[in-house]
Amino acid sequence: MQEVVKIEGFSNLGYGIARNDGMVIFVENTCPDDVVKIERTKNCRNYAYAKVLEIIKPSAHRTEPFCPMQKVCGSCQIQFIDYEYQLELKRQIVQDAMRKIGGINIEIPKPVPSPKIKSYRHKVQYPITQKPSGRLIAGYYKPRSHECVNIKYCPIQPEICDKIIEFIREKAPEFNITGYDEKTHGGQLRHVVIRYSEYSKENLVTLVINSKKISENIKKFAEAIYNNFEQTTGICINLNTQKSNIILGKVTECVCGKDYIEEKILNKIFKIGADTFFQVNPLSAENIFKYVKDEVAKYKNPTVLDAYAGIAAFGITVSDVSLKVTSVEENNVSIEKAKEVLKTNNINNVELFAQDTEKYLKSIRKKFDITILDPPRKGCTKEVLDEILAHTKSKIIYVSCNPATLARDLKYLREKGCKVESIQPFDMFCHTYHIENVSFISI
Repeated sequence: MQEVVKIEGFSNLGYGIARNDGMVIFVENTCPDDVVKIERTKNCRNYAYAKVLEIIKPSAHRTEPFCPMQKVCGSCQIQFIDYEYQLELKRQIVQDAMRKIGGINIEIPKPVPSPKIKSYRHKVQYPITQKPSGRLIAGYYKPRSHECVNIKYCPIQPEICDKIIEFIREKAPEFNITGYDEKTHGGQLRHVVIRYSEYSKENLVTLVINSKKISENIKKFAEAIYNNFEQTTGICINLNTQKSNIILGKVTECVCGKDYIEEKILNKIFKIGADTFFQVNPLSAENIFKYVKDEVAKYKNPTVLDAYAGIAAFGITVSDVSLKVTSVEENNVSIEKAKEVLKTNNINNVELFAQDTEKYLKSIRKKFDITILDPPRKGCTKEVLDEILAHTKSKIIYVSCNPATLARDLKYLREKGCKVESIQPFDMFCHTYHIENVSFISI
């Protein structure tokens, strides 16, 4: 069934929202104020999904995507919308989540824009597949599919990443390396992961292979990559034989050079490994770290809990305005990297614990002046929030990449007597519907 609708709003998953005959319709690749001819692709009880057949009258906020692959690649969902309006739509996403999920009527300010909207993404994760002809395919999956799009040029990542991927695509067959087939669970090379440093302009390459050990042809291929790219500090091999969509397995070995790159944030040098978490947009991340540090600096010699710490990036950046920082992270690899960072930066007032946040808090009695929370997308459990409240004297700084789970957790904290002082969005993921937020909560 074809119909003409006007796009009236924008969903938290990047769909345009239209209404027709009392039905809410989510329309992909549309912008508010578009008038479009659509065809429904899925009908549910109270809503439907649709694709665009024709743009009858484009929104004034539409623009030509700067990437020729935007329509087929699932990465930059809203690149066809001008950047200023992207920021406004993301502000609305946060506002809607806070009001509808959190019951919070704070006016959300405009997101702090990313300092760069091209070449900003410094972590690249390409699945590798293979055509029947033997040609390797490396790129991203089409939206809502497992069909890999062969991407030779991506303007939101550093140019060197394109060159490394192209080298891998062309040269792997010369080393008898095959691409992964998720249907048969055959083939050697599953993913290529590249970490790039804004500070040093160097990169770390990780080859994810479908094997329990590293073969000679993989080692020789790693050496070829390392020798062909001066900016590459090291090549790591990750072993992953799982029949799942998890990218990295549990075992990683560095076979050439160093197993990390260095990134500089607020005059602190960080070491980022193949499987340690660090923000993909370091310039935008620096804005967030400064925002958090400025808030911590308002307190006189505070004690700080850095929960879900990763490589203790928040704890390290606020260490010079804190009396003592306790960073808690359950990933041992991240904690080991954090130890190296503390030594490199001569920091002596950060204590590290390789432990689950909830278990750690239940094992102690002391309280912290400030707690910095940076959980994964799923947010925090009520049990963790209860422990945070029991161990925090004055303020919680909650950093979140998911407005919905942030709104849910803020609602719970308000029910426990906390006050949400502010919520500031930061655009970490340009041209996508994702948005980072920092909330200040007083206890």
